[in-house]
Amino acid sequence: MSETPQHESTDSSASSEAPDFAAMTRDIAEVPAVEVIVTVAVNLMSAAAVKLGLTEEGDEHKDLDEARKLIHALAGLLDGGATEISSFHAAPLRDGLKSLQLAFREASLVPDEPGQGPGEKYTGPVYG
Repeated sequence: MSETPQHESTDSSASSEAPDFAAMTRDIAEVPAVEVIVTVAVNLMSAAAVKLGLTEEGDEHKDLDEARKLIHALAGLLDGGATEISSFHAAPLRDGLKSLQLAFREASLVPDEPGQGPGEKYTGPVYG
């Protein structure tokens, strides 16, 4: 009777699970810059909303310090990319940013002075 090995070589499974960086590079090369900018902006907006406690889980993930950083980064991206993306893309992103800034002000125990809130360095003071 011959015994069958209990453990097969993991070399083939490890190499099949490794990321194909060449394919990833080709894929990203085909994506227009506007789409990359908008995707990053939407991801920042979503993360900020979670950190503001605006999701179904509410306060479970609320962290205003983290939200401030995300909103500030979003404002910088939109300010820097405004001339590169059309108003078709920029207008709803700016509206979303303003909503996040207002939600941040409302969630803060001690609201920032106008012009000092997250991202207001780029957008100017935000009023409700």
